[in-house]
Amino acid sequence: MLYRVPAFIVFVGKVTLLEFMKIAAHDRPQTSLARRLDRQACIFTAFLAACALCCLFAPQLARAQAAPSAAHLLIYSIDVEGGQSTLLVGPSGESLLVDAGWPGNNGRDAERILAAMHDAGIKRIDHVLITHYHIDHAGGVPELVSHVEVGEFLDHGENREDSADTRHNYAAYLRAIAGHRRRIVHPGDTIAIDGLSVVVLTADGEHIAAVPGIAPAPNPWCATEHAWPDDPTENARSAGILVTFGKFKFLDLGDLTGQKEVALVCPNNPIGTIDLYLVTHHGMDWSNARAIVNAIHPRAAIMNNGAHKAGKPAAWQIVHDSPGLIDLWQLHTAEDADAAHNSPEALIANPKGDGDGHALKVVALPDGGFSVTNTRTGQTRNYPRK
Repeated sequence: MLYRVPAFIVFVGKVTLLEFMKIAAHDRPQTSLARRLDRQACIFTAFLAACALCCLFAPQLARAQAAPSAAHLLIYSIDVEGGQSTLLVGPSGESLLVDAGWPGNNGRDAERILAAMHDAGIKRIDHVLITHYHIDHAGGVPELVSHVEVGEFLDHGENREDSADTRHNYAAYLRAIAGHRRRIVHPGDTIAIDGLSVVVLTADGEHIAAVPGIAPAPNPWCATEHAWPDDPTENARSAGILVTFGKFKFLDLGDLTGQKEVALVCPNNPIGTIDLYLVTHHGMDWSNARAIVNAIHPRAAIMNNGAHKAGKPAAWQIVHDSPGLIDLWQLHTAEDADAAHNSPEALIANPKGDGDGHALKVVALPDGGFSVTNTRTGQTRNYPRK
């Protein structure tokens, strides 16, 4: 890497060298010339020493100046066509991938994860959290481990769903992670990433009662919430996390369904308010109870729906109408919904008829401000600190 010598040093050097040459050409008395040459030689030597010091310390100065620009959290909502794969990269460069998308498709989802990693400047993933064992979340793990070095896998433990497909998914997941470190997480556990607080809120059907540093508060939206049915699927077992970076907060509850959402925040809300909400269950109307969406009061939301997967009008409307929401972003146009239940095209990464594979990239700052970039258009919206 090349570093510039400061202009004032170059200027002093030029003046000193010119004076040195002038003296050598025109001074007559040898004794006076010798004295002046000695003096100029000392000055010129000092100049060269200053240049050497500048080159020596330039890398350290450059790193010190660059450090503030690296003090951010990156979040990529990766397009895995209606599944989930969300990459978080902390200010230290440590990373967490939440789910790995689908299997098959010629390794499509692993390639899209790799593209996000490349953009973030990382070559390995330190932690992979599998929220639950449905194929659109865990199915991409075998392909992922064939391309990416992973530090550890985290999940909620045994499969709890009595279905042949999910049993198959769980068995494939276990085969894929053989030889890797595996940790089973429970509500209240943390995922250690330097510069971030990552707290497990839900796992295996259980939920946290209080988050350290947040005082649970009565939730007024519980009184009008309707009853939700029991859910025997893996969705209700989803591992959900709250990520805090300074004053910025991000919530991802996987595919947690209504009854478990309400249990988490009623009668008291232990989460408080957040800045960015990953819309639960891709925007399915089995999830996104008003009692939780309104209580967490997000400023922006990302719906990781597919063109023909989720993005249900009822769920879209609840998120869209939540108090304080500025923007509802979508990974795809929900083609089975009407125009009134889709966001403006500028907020959609992959509109109808315009291809797929585009991600939404979030850059969050510790003061609570953040931005969302639509990688299809390159346009960014900023959400200032509160």
